[in-house]
Amino acid sequence: MINHTYHLLIVDDDERLRKLLSQFLTESGFEVSMAASAIEAYTLISFFKFDLMVLDVMMPTQSGLEFAHVLRQENVQIPLLFLTALGTTADKIRGLESGGDDYLPKPFEPKELLLRVHAILRRIHDSPSAGLKKEIQIGPFYFNLGKETLRRGNQSIPLTSSEAHLLKIFASHIGTYLSREILIEMMDLEANSRTIDVQITRLRKKIEDDPKHPNFIQTVRNKGYILWDH
Repeated sequence: MINHTYHLLIVDDDERLRKLLSQFLTESGFEVSMAASAIEAYTLISFFKFDLMVLDVMMPTQSGLEFAHVLRQENVQIPLLFLTALGTTADKIRGLESGGDDYLPKPFEPKELLLRVHAILRRIHDSPSAGLKKEIQIGPFYFNLGKETLRRGNQSIPLTSSEAHLLKIFASHIGTYLSREILIEMMDLEANSRTIDVQITRLRKKIEDDPKHPNFIQTVRNKGYILWDH
């Protein structure tokens, strides 16, 4: 991974932390921009392309979760790494449901942040689909493995980077049982099965007519999950 090709945006109202993280990530080879609020971040997004956003949850005026929801509604699919002092499992799940790709509780070591950033970027840019045909049909949907895009007919279906990566994993193993442990490892997530459950729930909402009774991504007791393409 060539770090200097990636442009990161740090959004945090804590000026000291914002500058420390910027310095650390810059020294690690990234191009870094900073914003003190969601409003500032939104302005920067309008002018620059970012590969990843490091976003504080607890900010005045508009929280990181609210900002993430706005971005996803507007189909802005920048990968999001949440930072927060709220580190419970329920808080993490809320962050993932808001469209986040990972969730790092405060306080944390800068090296841990760097590892999380690398993991997200690796999930986005590493492809498990080598040797497969470029586009996979899943019922009425077509998933482009190279571009990581999903469409139904001529209608584009927006996916977050995590949703696209998860669908790519499933599309590379159609008709194969994938355990939670395998999916967690392939997604570079922490060893928490609830996290992968949240990601799958989000993906089902995109491709299932009835997410509670899925036809494509099915849960198999004691085995995990399986994707059917019909």
